[in-house]
Amino acid sequence: MSAGLLLRQALRRVVSLELPEVAERDLVAVLEAGRAGTLQLFYDAALEAGLDRIALETRGAAVTFCYCAGQLADDLADGECSYLEQPRRTGPAAQFMLEHLFHATLHEADLPPAVGREVACELVKGAGPQQLEVRTRRFDLAVSRLVAEGISGRQFGAYLRVLWHGTGLDPVASETGRDLGFAAHVAADARSDDPRFTDLDGSDRCALVVLAREAARRVRERKLRCMEAPLRDIEAVLACAA
Repeated sequence: MSAGLLLRQALRRVVSLELPEVAERDLVAVLEAGRAGTLQLFYDAALEAGLDRIALETRGAAVTFCYCAGQLADDLADGECSYLEQPRRTGPAAQFMLEHLFHATLHEADLPPAVGREVACELVKGAGPQQLEVRTRRFDLAVSRLVAEGISGRQFGAYLRVLWHGTGLDPVASETGRDLGFAAHVAADARSDDPRFTDLDGSDRCALVVLAREAARRVRERKLRCMEAPLRDIEAVLACAA
């Protein structure tokens, strides 16, 4: 079993709703586009936490819906949604449906209402810097750090809260997710020459990379098997980033 299990669980829930064919096709396209890499991390994280199969499938499907909705929102903002027909017209409704599928599946997962509220608030706080990013003409260290901490850090912290609630890893869920998300975000920007990284002068780039390396180090110190693969990739990029 692997990331494919989470995708299948998400697709099963989409099909069960008997949506118009075009709506189902759009949701399938978004879910397929979001499957690479991160869904495997979600599966590995849920497995390491010791979730039983039903909890793993339900929580994993919920997180998959939310993650793919966020990826779609980002792709629409950047004009990079190549997997939907007429994305500016079809994308917003697809994102709306995925967000509600997340909440419906979260209810199915039977998490305490307080946890659901905290997760939702973290996701809102994480998305907030996107509104700053799309208005930024030239990035500085403060903005680049805020975007990385929010868009990826808070987002991944929220996902691990869902996956690890009630397990032995619950106490470190938010911190681990925030650290991993931040480090992964900076590494991805360095690898792709994103303006969030290349706009910075040399000293600010070094400062951002140092913060990302420290975040990756904190994740590694927790000695979690599920973090090994993403950390190897992140650390390799950050080692020669600045």
